[in-house]
Amino acid sequence: MKKILIFSLLSGFLNVVAQDLDFSKMIQPVPQSAKFEDKGYMVWCGSMVKGDDGKYYLFYSRWPQSKKHLAWVTDSEVALAVANAPTGPYKFVKVILPKRDKKYWDADVTHNPTIHKFGGKYYLYYMGNYGNGEWWDHRNHQRIGVAVADLPLGRWKRSDTPLVDTTPNAFDHLLTSNPSVAQRPDGTFLMVYKAVSNGKMPFGGRVLHGVAIAKHPEGPFVKQPKPVFVKDTVKFAAEDPYIWFQEGKYWAIVKDMKGVFTNVGTSLALFESPDGLDWKPAKHTLVSTLEIPWQSGTEKVVKLERPQLYFENGKPTLLFCAVYVSETVNYNVAIPLKN
Repeated sequence: MKKILIFSLLSGFLNVVAQDLDFSKMIQPVPQSAKFEDKGYMVWCGSMVKGDDGKYYLFYSRWPQSKKHLAWVTDSEVALAVANAPTGPYKFVKVILPKRDKKYWDADVTHNPTIHKFGGKYYLYYMGNYGNGEWWDHRNHQRIGVAVADLPLGRWKRSDTPLVDTTPNAFDHLLTSNPSVAQRPDGTFLMVYKAVSNGKMPFGGRVLHGVAIAKHPEGPFVKQPKPVFVKDTVKFAAEDPYIWFQEGKYWAIVKDMKGVFTNVGTSLALFESPDGLDWKPAKHTLVSTLEIPWQSGTEKVVKLERPQLYFENGKPTLLFCAVYVSETVNYNVAIPLKN
């Protein structure tokens, strides 16, 4: 009886730990090596995976610095950097998803990479677009795709058509972007993605998030009817979701555009879900304000976006973020996490 009681108390404690995940207390001082820049380029996004060779591979977006920040929508390409340690320093290796023939849906731009290894293969989910060179034309042609390879430095096979396209008159009528994918306990795959509904052009309607499920990492992904991360009538509440499954539930970090979830202004917010379909703000909603806690001192930044996690033994140990400093200065940072 005593052993049963102890086990019950321990199980209850573990459940509390899972429910009370608090990233604001997990964030640790950041070494200078964890700052990644690519000379001559704007750097955005950043998703890392450890290869079988023991090296660390960072997939990121870049475009010419001379074109400034907003050119992500017309000129971005997904590139690869490598390091011998998870916090870097990372060095550019090559472009992974360059421009290609105009007949393709992602002919001009690749962006928003998020990398996963499922069943011995690497899956790189991303946003792609094509357009006439005009900003809004490219923005509204955003769609989600996937590229597959046997090795991070191997040959990447891109999808010839979007993995998640738009649905007329649905919440994702205009565009799909910002994909995030997690494998479910039953072996299927959950995707959460950003979308824009129908509305006055060129912006369109509300910026919302959808959920889709597939039996295979290459799809087909079946969309679920209800958008998530919704806040009353707020037109643009969140973006940049990153989802994962840990200790019996689903979690998501999103960019809280105006602080409608964290109540501290623009920030990163934590959500939780029992099934990946119905989401609510977690008990400790705040992940981070717009600050980088360098070992040498705290830096206040203008934007902190595109959160991505790296895991060791099933626990998040690094939070990768894109940092905006000015129209010509961006970088990626790997923020250590304490478990």
